[in-house]
Amino acid sequence: MRIAVDVMGGDHGSKVVIDGVKLALEANAKITELFLVGREEEIKAALKVSQFTDPRLHIIHASEVLNMDDKPVDGLRKKKDCSVLRAVELVKAGRADAIVSPGNTGGLVAASTIRLRQLPGVDRPGIATVIPTANSEFVLLDSGASVECRPQHLLHFAVMGSVYSREILGCAKPRVGLLSNGTEDNKGNELTQETFKLCKQVNLNFIGNVEGHDLFHDRVDVVICDGFIGNIVLKTIESFAKGMGAWLKDELTKNPKRMLGAVLAQNALRTIKRRMDPDAYGGAPLLGLNGIVMKAHGSARERAIMNAIRITSEAVQHHINDIIKNEIAEANARLATAKAA
Repeated sequence: MRIAVDVMGGDHGSKVVIDGVKLALEANAKITELFLVGREEEIKAALKVSQFTDPRLHIIHASEVLNMDDKPVDGLRKKKDCSVLRAVELVKAGRADAIVSPGNTGGLVAASTIRLRQLPGVDRPGIATVIPTANSEFVLLDSGASVECRPQHLLHFAVMGSVYSREILGCAKPRVGLLSNGTEDNKGNELTQETFKLCKQVNLNFIGNVEGHDLFHDRVDVVICDGFIGNIVLKTIESFAKGMGAWLKDELTKNPKRMLGAVLAQNALRTIKRRMDPDAYGGAPLLGLNGIVMKAHGSARERAIMNAIRITSEAVQHHINDIIKNEIAEANARLATAKAA
């Protein structure tokens, strides 16, 4: 198993990414090669500081970095030797099976889509974000890759999200829900109504429309929507989680009685914090491309990078792209048969 890591795109610099790589290689002997892509001098300096040597490591020099404020397509055009593009090209050339990057999301999506192209039968790639709930988690797809979608795109998100939930999260029969403004079959706009009809025609455990208040009550395992709505949902959840944490901390430290209560409840609070920790999931895969592409958070630290690499290696081991390709082909064939009939 060969993985390329873009070490230049994160908020905390290359050393944090490289330290995460170190943790990942120490935990996973199945990774046979790992490519560190970025400025060679910076990478070597970080490796020296971390006292990190491993025969599986290879440095691929890239002189430029696609920054967070770069426009994806323009940035890739102007910075042809940027680290994210060089990492994607390793996958295209067959030298790596997957890429992990904490860099510019739009740049990673654009570079991967242009260079790798979609899997046969897939119209649009989608970002699958795993969001924890009290006792489980659900996959939100798409959470930002494809802003404007057609019904068939959302159907493909449903198929890919179902495969990911089953193969990586271990959900035997994922419940797929279409995010809408009501659970009734006729609710929603033209996009969701047409998507509803398509999802009914294919081999999915489709439970129909779901609303926002269904997401955290263990009623759905895969939530599908276009990338515009999905990104708003994701960022709202992230913001609320951070705000609630700060709110609780402020309220629980206002007087000695509340501080005592906080001490008594600290184990429960730690459990909640651990369940909500995004570092446990590492990143979000961009599904539907000829190669495994994992987007780690820009603010990812060592543990998040380690887990992003771990989940990426699981996706490679499970041959997730082969499964997606087969199930997309089956879904497209069913739709074609239904249309002809």
